[in-house]
Amino acid sequence: MKRIAEGFLQDWLKKKHRKPLLLRGARQVGKSTLVRQFAENYQLNLIEVNLEKTQISSFKKSKNILSIIQEIEIHTRKSFNQKNILLFIDEIQACPEAIAMLRYFYESHPEIPVIAAGSLLEFVLRDHEFSMPVGRVEFFNLGPMTFKEYLWAIGEDNLVLALDQNPKSASAIFHAKLKTHLNEFYFLGGMPEVIKVFLERKSFLQAREIHRSLMETYFH
Repeated sequence: MKRIAEGFLQDWLKKKHRKPLLLRGARQVGKSTLVRQFAENYQLNLIEVNLEKTQISSFKKSKNILSIIQEIEIHTRKSFNQKNILLFIDEIQACPEAIAMLRYFYESHPEIPVIAAGSLLEFVLRDHEFSMPVGRVEFFNLGPMTFKEYLWAIGEDNLVLALDQNPKSASAIFHAKLKTHLNEFYFLGGMPEVIKVFLERKSFLQAREIHRSLMETYFH
């Protein structure tokens, strides 16, 4: 599903003095999906490591970026010598030391674009006991899908174009259609999984089940 944030990632990737990017946001808003989709759409060779599933000991034992790179290559079986690579460190909150190490990617290997994200990142940033890489990383906050992104997801690109131009001059049919989709969006909300299930099954009831599941994830 198309996200507006892809435009931000594209601009970030092209920056002359690009810094590692730390994606912030609530659980299940689509941070990991956004990065994977961005890599696919812009033909980047994605090197992804999930620190909840894979322990990269060099983040804790070494400040040598080369040793970190070598260990990531071993675990992912992907080479950093490829062209157009993008390193994605997911669930980085599982290893807070890795957040501090982002500064060394910027200082020693700025040619490697690095994005990091984590579902519980806010708690780590609030209660951290390590030296934050101030001035060495960028932050971007990703929220749930917007109404415009919902319209893209359901294939109503023409409605988006009309909204971006002059909706006041649009026909009554346009406004009626827009109101219908807005009511849908008010019920579904912007969580990508809910919208995905609704598009696949056309069932508000099953979408509601995903709502309940997500609520349990937040509060348990």
